[in-house]
Parts: sequence; structure tokens; C-alpha cells
Amino acid sequence: MNNTMMNHVNDNDGIKTEAEEMDTDQDGNNCHNGSENQGAINGEVKSAATNNDEEMEEDESRAEATFQFVVENFSKLEESVLSPPCMVRNLPWKIMAMPRKNQSAERQRSFGFFLQCNGETESTSWSCHASAELRMLKWDPEGEPCKRNIQHLFYHKENDWGFSHFMAWQDVLDPANGYIKDDKIILEVHVTADAPHGVSWDSKKHTGFVGLKNQGATCYMNSLLQTLFFTNKLRRAVYLMPTESDDGTRSVPLALQRVFYELQFSDKPVGTKKLTRSFGWETLDSFMQHDVQELCRVLLDNMESKMKGTCVEGTIPKLFEGKMLSYIRCKHVNYDSKREETFFDIQLNVKGKKNVNESFKEYCTVETLDGDNKYDAGEYGLQESEKGVMFLSFPPVLHLHLMRFMYDPVTDANIKINDRFEFPERLNLDEFLQKKEKTSATYLLHAVLVHSGDNHGGHYVVYINPKGDGKWCKFDDDVVSRCTKSEAIDHNFGGQDEDLTVRHCTNAYMLVYIRESELNEILEPVCEKDIPDSLVARLTEERKLEALKRKERTEAHLYMNVHMLTEDNFCGHQGNDLFDTEKVNYRSFKVKKMLTLTEFMDTLADNLKYPVQQIRPWPFHCRQNQTFRPSILDLEADFNKQVIELAEQENPWIIFVETLHPESGLQELPQFDKDTDVLLFLKMYEPRTKSISYVGHLYVPISTKAHELVPDLNRKAGFPVNTSLLLYEEVKPNMIERLEDLSLPMEKLLDELMDGDIIVFQREEEDLTQYPLPTPKEYFRDLFYQVEVTFCDKSVANDSGFTLDLSQKMNYDQMANAVAHHLSTDPYKLQFFKCQGYRDGPGNPVKCTYEGNLRDLLVYSKPRQPKKLYYQQLDMKINELENKKQFKVLWLNSKMKEERELVLYPNKNGKVQDLLEEAKKQVELCENGSGKLRLLEIISYKILAVQKEDLALDHLVVGGTKTYRIEEVPAEEMNIPTDELLIPVAHFQKEMYQTFGIPFLLKIKDNELFSDVKERIQKKLDIPEKEFEKYKFAIIVMGRLEYISEDSQDVRVDLKKFVPHPVQTGMGMQARPWLGLDHVNKTPKRARYNYLEKAIKIHN
Repeated sequence: MNNTMMNHVNDNDGIKTEAEEMDTDQDGNNCHNGSENQGAINGEVKSAATNNDEEMEEDESRAEATFQFVVENFSKLEESVLSPPCMVRNLPWKIMAMPRKNQSAERQRSFGFFLQCNGETESTSWSCHASAELRMLKWDPEGEPCKRNIQHLFYHKENDWGFSHFMAWQDVLDPANGYIKDDKIILEVHVTADAPHGVSWDSKKHTGFVGLKNQGATCYMNSLLQTLFFTNKLRRAVYLMPTESDDGTRSVPLALQRVFYELQFSDKPVGTKKLTRSFGWETLDSFMQHDVQELCRVLLDNMESKMKGTCVEGTIPKLFEGKMLSYIRCKHVNYDSKREETFFDIQLNVKGKKNVNESFKEYCTVETLDGDNKYDAGEYGLQESEKGVMFLSFPPVLHLHLMRFMYDPVTDANIKINDRFEFPERLNLDEFLQKKEKTSATYLLHAVLVHSGDNHGGHYVVYINPKGDGKWCKFDDDVVSRCTKSEAIDHNFGGQDEDLTVRHCTNAYMLVYIRESELNEILEPVCEKDIPDSLVARLTEERKLEALKRKERTEAHLYMNVHMLTEDNFCGHQGNDLFDTEKVNYRSFKVKKMLTLTEFMDTLADNLKYPVQQIRPWPFHCRQNQTFRPSILDLEADFNKQVIELAEQENPWIIFVETLHPESGLQELPQFDKDTDVLLFLKMYEPRTKSISYVGHLYVPISTKAHELVPDLNRKAGFPVNTSLLLYEEVKPNMIERLEDLSLPMEKLLDELMDGDIIVFQREEEDLTQYPLPTPKEYFRDLFYQVEVTFCDKSVANDSGFTLDLSQKMNYDQMANAVAHHLSTDPYKLQFFKCQGYRDGPGNPVKCTYEGNLRDLLVYSKPRQPKKLYYQQLDMKINELENKKQFKVLWLNSKMKEERELVLYPNKNGKVQDLLEEAKKQVELCENGSGKLRLLEIISYKILAVQKEDLALDHLVVGGTKTYRIEEVPAEEMNIPTDELLIPVAHFQKEMYQTFGIPFLLKIKDNELFSDVKERIQKKLDIPEKEFEKYKFAIIVMGRLEYISEDSQDVRVDLKKFVPHPVQTGMGMQARPWLGLDHVNKTPKRARYNYLEKAIKIHN
């Protein structure tokens, strides 16, 4: 019988392709996709165990159900048929039955049996994981049904799953088999489903709890947060942390309080963006999946430090801290060494262990130190001894981290251990204590954090027993559902089980146990009265503000922004028009677009605290000549028009509001006749100070002659009324025209006279040529090209820089000279960098041969912010630097003690020998040395290769764990005869992948005594005899380790074992043997390269 398991779409009538045969389940059943026409229902559905349809309808959210489908007229079945739906997890599930033909054998016909989920929805975002048993029942109740198991993630593209060849057609029709009676067959399905994603699932209704939204790869964090939330004593302490004066965006305690509060009282899934933002996680790599254990430690450490000096100080250690004793005890003399240590979690080995108990026994196993590994007992010398740990106390809340990720030296990567590892619901640890505590160390399982997937990623969920009463829930990001104790515990032991309830690569990764004697205290419910009123008030206010913002966003289309300016905004402006759009501080408010002009005037008056008759709005308007000037608004004719119409759809709408001067003695603004009057704005120019002053505005009849304005202009400027003035019109940027004939009326003197025109005037003097910018014409021409540029030092983090007023016409040399003058340095020892688009930070360097002008360099600056360029001061001239390439290497002196970074600048198209020549300029060589340098390529503290001097620098790739080191070639290594070899040597501790320290090259000779080699190593490393005796030596190649025997003194070097040789991979790879020095790592601990991810940091 061929039982092919698949989705029924694309089956090709059961033809097995080569690709299909590769994709089989454990029983050899092919899994693939395939659809057919879903015909009319031909049968009836009934529940299997009982006929209680009412109960089935009432509990549509149940996790499992058994239902049947009787297919009538089976022998005449030509198309697929579907059963009526059975509701499980609020989704409709149907049995799908169909005939299948095999095109390669016409007479062979099979019966297809599938389970369909949510088949009629048009949604594409839903998914539901389920396992099911598909059964064809015999009519004899005592008969054994034909059964097949499936497990599948149902979603819109694969909404059915089952077997296209469940049974041969003839076998079903054969009465002797007992499956058919009166041309009817009975199909039955028992389905067990997880809570679905992407559909309406009310976690609060079904469980009383809510989940956490996933930000992309934060399921690991969500699982941990739920675990900490249900540690009620910790939650209570978090609420009590004083955060009244904390920054709402940067405070980690406040963000945690917010998440806990919403988890407790919200009806919907809770977001964590504010929490991660408080961690300082803004960049993309912060949201890469990290390790739960690491985050747990970092978060608890952060909480503990923030609780210091508060009423909840010490909560973290009281809950999570245990104590252990590390000891070394000599066997033959009365000497021992003990050290008491605290722990917040315990890491247990999974590999080769059956259960938690076995792992604890291994943890406490006594190790014997003998032979070369004897303990240095001071005055007693090297002694045989025993080393181990004993637990002094276990904490109330015990975190056990199961070490499912381990380093694999063969693949040089971390791998996940999916072996079966059992853990009990109740755990007694008394036997592992040095002496029993006051209460039994008996623990109840409270949470199981589960990881699905492999080393490179996957998904975390957590099963929690919230009240410690054995009623478990599954927390899968935003979905929370009830589950059985077996699902929470037994199904997460891991391993390869034939039972489909055990999912591949899904297993427990962290366990949380609570001490039974303290269970009631730790899990005591947290009520609203336990939360400080000030915190509740703050969070309630936050929610109100957020609701208001949401409302504003949804209603934003009904409103428009109005930016209002008064004459105060024009004072001090030194540029074109009346104000600088990038620097002005508008008075802004929102108004409904449908407001009439009359209603708008009332709003305006209310905002300004002026009576309506004392204000007049003048909307700004973009003229065709690139100016931005006020224009007329007809208050009488347009009083009923809507604001959005008056603004001509502009949003924001910028208006100048004229207000009555308090000292005018008037009760309302003077009348303005739009047909005969014009609104003019006035500026005064002072050539001595090269400055412009705004002096006000005037209503002027268009027939007024220009000279008639002079007394008014003098009064506004504070000059005697008979002072002679020169008048100009500010037409547009860099276009100022002198008004020559002041006897002409304004309508003839000014071209296209209109409201918002600007008159610039100055005192008439005998010799204006004495000034650098004698008239407004020269002033505005100079201004047209002027720009404020902020220069920030690239090498100083967050440098505020300095600002210079420069001309946009400046070329590179002029700009460099201006900056160099400010810095008192050589302009050729400066390098400039453009701004990096819309992000702060330096972008590409500007070449000293740049032919554009300053304006071209500033195109990427942000609007409404200072124009910015970056610079750095150089040790060499910029034209020399631009022909070179920066290269960072490590330098090691002959004593192998000093390792420092060199920043070298070889020629761009240079070779390794050029790099070495550059290095010679910065390092100090030995007096009697060879004077020759070499470049080594180093990966993970091992020397990979010595680079040839004629190799182009472009071929060297820097990054990851790879570094380059330069050192002087020792004189004795200058000549290597044919019977000698230069071999790489590296330090490691116990495991060959645990390399550390400074690797080096060593010359060895064929057939020489290995004792001589050891002597040279000892001398090279300058290690005391007593310490060197503990060193072991091994030849390591391709992950294989072969220790060199130390029993015999006449061991000799076999050069062939160290010669690189090709590997049979067909890829031209070479095995490169190296000599390993196995000894204890006594160097200061560096963070060893993590093969998976960057360390988690909470920055605030």
C-alpha cells in the first residue's frame, strides 16, 4: 500500500517524481503539494464519542475534537467531497475525501483522505499548527480501523493535508475488509490544534491572560518577559520601584512597569517597542534573535542596579541568588582551597544525559587532579587533589538553562542538541546540598521556555503554570491558549519520537522552578492596590494621551495646520522676504478644514487674546518670482467661505496676522480698501554695520507719490523727518531695484504693485563707496551666495563643531583655507567629508581636486537644520593621502609581549611589501635582528598563512575573526633548509577550539629531538620551568588532535606530519597542521568570538 502524505493541490494524480521521493516522512510517505474540484457533500457528519452537538458548538475554541464523516455512494464517487465543518480553535475543520488515479497505471485507483482547515476564507495571514489521526473505520465496532498520522502548519496556501493514496480503491470496495457497507464508508479524524495566528483569537477570554506582540525577532524576549511577569513577587517589586521623575522614553524600570501593568489589565496583546527603546535598542542588529539566558542575566542585573537605594533593594538576589562552594582538597596533605560563589542560574549539560538529576550529578562530580595536572599547594608543592563544587543553598526561584547549543569543532560552528532530556514537575535537590537547609529543596515546575528550530534561528514559546496549580497555558507571542500538562512538559523533552506530538527540533531550553515552601509567597496574586497610585495615574495619563494621538491620526484628514506670524517674527531678519522659513518659530494650531472664515477669525482672536476687530489675517503666497509675501483676504466677501478653500488646499497655511498697536489709541484696525490701497512692508539698511532692520508696514493709497512716504519712513526709522533717503524695491532674491523718480505715484513707480511689496531705504550720504557693501543692492547680492556651514570633527563622537559664514561660490581651496584659518592649521592637512544623506554622520570623503563649489557639497543637508560638513586633521598632506589606502594591522615585538594596532597608509595599488615598508616607519626593530618584516593572517588566535610580499593588497580581506599581524622575522628564520620547516603554533585549553593568546611561528628540523623543540618554545615564551611542566603538546589537523607522547625522552620530529597537504574535496583545499600548546589560560579574559551574535546590552 502506497500512502502518500500531501496537500491535495498539484498532486498530478499521484505520479511520484524524483523530487517527491527525496521528501519523505518517517514512514516513507511522500509529502508534497496538489487541487481538485471540491464537489458537493455526499454524506453526513457526526461526533465520534457522543452525539452532543450542542457541547461542540458551545466550545468552538477547544484544542481538540473527534468527528466523523459518512461518505455515501462511495463506489460512484468521481469528485472530492467535504464534510460539514467541525469547530476547533475557532476555525472550521472538514474531512476531504476524493478518488485518485495513477496516470502511469490506468487501472490503479486510490482513495485520497485529507483534513482541511479554514478552507473558505479569503484571508492570507492566518496559520494554525495541528496534528491529527486520520481513520477509516470498520462497520464492525470491534474491528481495527486503518489509521494514519499527520502533522502540519495549515495556512492559506496549504489549507489541507493528508494522503493522496490512503488506501487502494479496490481494498476499500472489498467487503471482506469491512470498510464498506451499503456503499457507505465512515471516515473519522481526531485533530489537536494550537491556537491560531492571524485570526480573531481572544486570549483574555480563553485564558484570562494576554500575549506580547513580536517586533520581528523578539519572541525570545517575549517568553522571558512572561516568565518574569508571572513571578508575582518580582512583579510587585517592579511596580514599587520609584519612577516618578524618570524619563518616559529612557527609563528601563518605567518601561518594564508599563509592560507588566498592560499585561495585567489589558484585553489585547501588549507592545514592547517602548521597552526595547528604553534598552537603547534602535539599530537593526538589536533585533536579531539573541539568547534567552543572556538577556535574562543582563535584564536582572539592570533591575538589581536600578533597585539599589530604593524600598525594593535586594529583591533580585533574594529571589534568584543561590550559593555554591568551589573547592580543591589535597589527598595526602592537610591543605585545601575553598571559594564561596553566588549564582543566579545553573547551566546543565544535555548531551549524553537522560534527565535533570543526571546533569546535577555531573555538575557536582568530583574531578581528580593528578599526574601532570596536579594542584600547586604552595609550600607542599604539586599534590594529588580533588576538585569539585557543592551547593550551599538554592534560591526560591531556580532558573535552569539547558545547554542545547554547543560548539562543533568539525563544522567550526555552534550546533543545537535536540536529544531527549527529561525534567520532572516536582524536583528534589536535597542530595546536592552540602548540608540540608531549614526547608526541603523541593521545587515545583513553573515555566518551560521552548525553542523550535536550529542554531541559526527559530522560535521561542513559553509554557507557564501561573498559579502553580497544574493548570498550564502556552504563551506564543500575541496568542495565549490553555494546554495540558503533558503538552507543557512531556512534549518538550526533545528527541526523535515516532509519536507526532513530539515536534522535530522543538525542546525545552530553560526551566523555571519555584521552591514549594515559598510557592504561596512568590505567587501571591498582585492586586491593583499593590500598585502605587502615582504609577497608575501616570500610566493612565499615558494611555489617554496615546488614545488622543490615535484619535488625532484617524481624524487628521478633517483638520489642517495654521502657521501664524506677527510682526515680532520679522524683526531681526537679515535676509530676503520677511522671515527665514527654516529658522522662524511659527505659532501653530489646528483648525477644522470646514470652518468658515468668520469662525476662523473667532478662533484666531481667541488664540491671540485680541478682539476680532483688532486683527486682520494676510495669507502668505508664493509669487512666480520665487518670493513669499502676504496677500489680501477679503473679509467681507469671503466671510462664509471654508478655510481650506481660502488656503487653496495648502496645508500648513501660513498667515501674517496684523494686530492693532496698543499705543495707537484706536479701538479697531483702520479700514483697508482693496481697490485703492496697498500693503507695503518697510526695511532700513545700515551700510556701516551691513545690517537690515524691519521697521513696520504701511497702508498706502496707490496714487500716493513716493516722496510723500519719506516723512513716514523717517519717523519709523527714528530719523529727522526731513532726512534725505534712497529708496529701493526688494523685487526678488539678488534683485534690488533703485526707485529713482520719487515724484511718481506708487502705482507707476513700482512694476506690478501689489500687497506684500517690500520697500528698502537708507540715508543718503555723500560717499557711500567707503563701505564694503554701500547699498542694499550689494548687501543682498552678497547675501544671495552666503551660507552658514557647521564643520564637525569626524574623529570626535557627537562633536558640535563650529560654524562659519561662507559663500556658496567658494571652491575647495577657498573653503579649506577658511577652515584652516579657524583651526590654525595647514589647509592641506585637512580632509573633508560630505554629510551622509538624511542621516547624521560623515559620508564620502571630498577629494582635494574637487572642481565643484560649496553649494554642490551641501545638497544632502537636512532642511530646517544647519548645513553640515565633516573634517579630520591629518598627519600627511591630503593629496598624498588620496593615493593611499588605510590598512589596520597588529604589531608584535620580538619579545612577543607588546601587541598594538598600527594604522598604515600604503599606496592603493600597492603590494604586501609596500605595507611592510610603511610599517617600518612606525616600529622599532631589534638591534641584531634581520631587519625584515612579514605579514601573518590570523583567525581565532591561529596563524593561517604568511602572506607573500608580491601579493596585491586588494586580495587581503579584513573582517570577522580575521586579523593581520606584522612582526620582524627572527635572524634564525631567514634561511630555511629543505630539512627544516616553519610551523604555526597556538595555545589552547583542553579543547582544540578554545584557542587563546598570541600564536607564533617556530622553526623545526626533521628528526630532531622534540625535547629540543620544547626548550626553544619555553625560551621564546619566557615561561618558568615549573609552569612549563604542565604544558601538553599536540599536532592538530582538520579537527583531529594527536598528543605527542611525553613518556619517552627520545621522541623525534617527523616533518611530514607538519607539511600542508591537499584534501580530497575537489575544491583545492589544503590541510594545514599546527602545533598546539595545551595549558590553562591565565591571560586576562577577552570575550571570545561569538559564532552567533553580538552580546546583548541594555544601554540605559
